[in-house]
Amino acid sequence: MTAAAQPQWFATCPKGVEPLLADELQQLGASTARQTVAGVHFTGAWSVAYRACLWSRLANRILWPLQKVAAGDADALYRGLREMDWNALFDPAARIAVDFSGSNREIRNTQFGAQRSKDAIADHFTAAVGRRPDVDRSHADVRINVRLARGSAQVAIDLSGGSLHQRGYRRGAGAAPLKENLAAAILLRADWPAMAARGGALIDPMCGSGTLLIEAGMMAADIAPGLGRRRFGFEKLRVFDHAQWQALTNEADSRAQQGRARQLPEIRGYDASAKMVQRAMDNIGQAGLAKQVRVSARPLSDLKRPTHRPLATGLIVTNPPYGERLGDKSQLHDLYALLGRRMLEEFPGWQAAVFTSEEALARATGLRSHKRYTLYNGALETGLYLFDLGNNELRERERPAGPGRTAAGELTPGAAMFANRLRKNRRRLAPWASRQGIECYRLYDADMPEYSVAVDIYGERVHVAEYKAPPSVDEAAAGRRMDEVRAALPEALEVPAHSIVYKERARQRGSAQYERRSRRGEFLPVREGQATLLVNLHDYLDTGLFLDHRPLRLRIAAEAKDRDFLNLFCYTGSATIHAALGGARSTTSVDKSNTYLDWLRRNLALNELPPERNHVVRDDCLRWLQQCDGSFDLILLDPPSFSNTRSSGDNFDVQRDHEKLVRAAMARLRPGGVLYFSNNRRGFRLAPELARDFACEDITGATLDRDFERNRRIHQCWRLGHPATS
Repeated sequence: MTAAAQPQWFATCPKGVEPLLADELQQLGASTARQTVAGVHFTGAWSVAYRACLWSRLANRILWPLQKVAAGDADALYRGLREMDWNALFDPAARIAVDFSGSNREIRNTQFGAQRSKDAIADHFTAAVGRRPDVDRSHADVRINVRLARGSAQVAIDLSGGSLHQRGYRRGAGAAPLKENLAAAILLRADWPAMAARGGALIDPMCGSGTLLIEAGMMAADIAPGLGRRRFGFEKLRVFDHAQWQALTNEADSRAQQGRARQLPEIRGYDASAKMVQRAMDNIGQAGLAKQVRVSARPLSDLKRPTHRPLATGLIVTNPPYGERLGDKSQLHDLYALLGRRMLEEFPGWQAAVFTSEEALARATGLRSHKRYTLYNGALETGLYLFDLGNNELRERERPAGPGRTAAGELTPGAAMFANRLRKNRRRLAPWASRQGIECYRLYDADMPEYSVAVDIYGERVHVAEYKAPPSVDEAAAGRRMDEVRAALPEALEVPAHSIVYKERARQRGSAQYERRSRRGEFLPVREGQATLLVNLHDYLDTGLFLDHRPLRLRIAAEAKDRDFLNLFCYTGSATIHAALGGARSTTSVDKSNTYLDWLRRNLALNELPPERNHVVRDDCLRWLQQCDGSFDLILLDPPSFSNTRSSGDNFDVQRDHEKLVRAAMARLRPGGVLYFSNNRRGFRLAPELARDFACEDITGATLDRDFERNRRIHQCWRLGHPATS
């Protein structure tokens, strides 16, 4: 039989997948394959159509085109469909459904077009055999596809009986699940089958419900995607060859059993949400891949290459959030930046594939894509960006020169002394920080008065705050010492000079500590406990994370489970993030600064915390406390020492005003609840009336970690509760 005489078929697919689908159909035995928008026309025997339904990883539907009928108006459409010999195609006992698409001047409504089509088919059976088939949209035995274009309609039988992307393994999905055939297209574009054949691994660091992992596992194990489907549309057709179909499914079953039995490549997935990990595990189990594909709860900031066996090559593939689920798209920039950094640091030599709708988000990874493919997730145009992580190299560390060094290029005696102190402190603090999982800590805080700076470690970056010298200190001498600090730091800490940020710090009044110093907009995600928090080392005097309050934040995380948490003067909301990740029933964060409330929202988005349970309020804290009618189990009150409100002329002094503020907060505290009150005012004294009226405990010592042993006056902190009643 010639190719021209063979049956004609049409496979639909997502836009952008047509070239892959054409190749796939030819591998399945199609004689010809011609691409069109969102589909491929192909020819081949019935066995090819069966194989396409069983084995296509990319198609939505496999259609059997029957004929075109005139459809200038509804009556013409009805006549054309009624005259077709439907009884020769299937028995009237079959349940039917009509999928109608398109419109013209006379048929403007697809529901009306579908109804007229069903009437025509039913009336044909009534006239031919005296019985009409039942209509069942949900469980149809035979689906008829009618596509209207201008004055005619193409009529086809849907051999798949429903979209082939529904493999049968998905029992739960996230808010915006990736369709299975689109996931398969992503993996094919990333060359996963060839990589798997070479023993390469696959990791999805934001796996959601596990679709990419399962599709990758099915490819590696040679599992036909249609094996898990309960029914196909061709099974109720009169031309159905049951013996031929049974032979094809037996072959597919045998190949799947052999694939699952052999050693597959490492396939792993992670997600920050334990709930999503459970859904992924359920889906993986339903797909029969529980032994081959593993998932666990892990935030993106903890992404690491598995070390239980050598994994020299592999593929990082992921579909990060890019829609409304985590809020404004601009807030996702930090998530993508973190993704890029973790991939580059942990997986040198690997390949990466990132699927997203925004080119700006792909660029936010900081990596250069060597290839981009346009695909469509439904109607949304998206891009698949491929990265070769082996072609990215970290810049070599720079050896600084100039001020702070001798003519021979060595550190001056003063710079060498400062460098030695830094090394000594690091030998003492770095092992402790590593054991505690602390990524950000204070290394040096004016330990030697002549070098009056605070040196803080933020992962692989260093933040240096210079305390402003008093008038009695010669400016030239102070300048020389800062030159020595700048010379010593890169050498002592073994970091490149461009990774160190310098600021001059003076005692601040009012809102000066919050004023913008720069406009670089560079946010760095850092890890603290379960939380990933954004810091900005350049734009403001403070970084967005007060390191001295680390123990208090971790205490709040440990106490927040099933509690309603209130964060007053919340700043960038780091304590809120800890409380939410610790299992708080709800969080409420109050501050007057739009800048810092937006920072909090970015922190919430980065940690995938839903806004409906984490409320952000812009208001004056005292006014809000006096007006609100809610109550809370756990409250953090950490006001500034001073605050000026330009619009109203009001000012706040923590020594003068704290009693009124604490009492207003205690009025919102439930019986048995805890309020933590802290401030960093030097010489502050707690009003004795507060200690008299409430259960009050000074816990300052317990809220200072090892890196602040030299500066135990950096803050004071109390734990307050309502007096116990007998």
